[in-house]
Amino acid sequence: MVIETQGLNFHFGNQHVVKSLSLQVPEGSIYGFLGPNGAGKTTTIKMLLNLLKTDSGSIHIFGKELTSNRIEILSQIGSLIEQPAIYGHLSGKENLMNRALLLQVPEKRVDEMLALVHLKGAENKKAGKYSLGMKQRLGIALALLSDPKLLILDEPTNGLDPNGIIEVRELLIRLVSQYKKTVFVSSHLLAEVERMATHVGIIDHGELLFQGSIKDLEAISQPQVQIGVTNTVDVANFLKKQGITVSDVNDDHLLVPFVSKMQMAELNTLLVKNNFPVFSINKVQKDLEKLFLDITQKA
Repeated sequence: MVIETQGLNFHFGNQHVVKSLSLQVPEGSIYGFLGPNGAGKTTTIKMLLNLLKTDSGSIHIFGKELTSNRIEILSQIGSLIEQPAIYGHLSGKENLMNRALLLQVPEKRVDEMLALVHLKGAENKKAGKYSLGMKQRLGIALALLSDPKLLILDEPTNGLDPNGIIEVRELLIRLVSQYKKTVFVSSHLLAEVERMATHVGIIDHGELLFQGSIKDLEAISQPQVQIGVTNTVDVANFLKKQGITVSDVNDDHLLVPFVSKMQMAELNTLLVKNNFPVFSINKVQKDLEKLFLDITQKA
């Protein structure tokens, strides 16, 4: 395990923000740390980076205890918390050159990082004029400058447009697959984490509700077929008589576990042939709230 914590606790005054948190982040993984805003994600990350002192519990990174091996461990970690610390009046390349001087990193790493995050054509543009996606990629380049083994990112796609989200996601996947990094990334977006993570931890109100591989998560968050019909109760009863599981019934639609696109077509044909007009049919993913409910009900 690259990151392993046992019974982490942290309080802000009387507020218990992180509660007995035990994380296991395998080497070579993209670990999605998932939870709503205010769940304790950023506080946990700050403890992992030794920016906050734990009330109790232990943190081991690269198999070594954090507080007694602080400098050795942190020298092998790159991080980006909330938003990148960049100088807007400097170009992208100048920002990297400035950090390279501080870290005593060879200048050639600057050009390597610009190429890696696809900023080679914009290296001389003022960073203050960058789009949000470009700023995030520059922040990741700054975090990678010292060639760390572990990259810790707090909400790296927050505020990005769809293109920016895709850019960051593809970069993180490439870092793991080609450059053998381990990435720990927090997010409140379930769908985004599912697209890139190999492992997931779900936190809510400071408590770890779930931890496991993305396949384990998919078993819980199985997609559904949402069928829009007028008489949902009659349709649900009809489908049940056909041996089809109906997982939820609302006023204007019902849900059936998703199997395949062909299954959706067959469901549509079946209902129309039996005089049940279908005004919509589509695949939907459980949102974070429903996933939390499923996990807590099973717990």
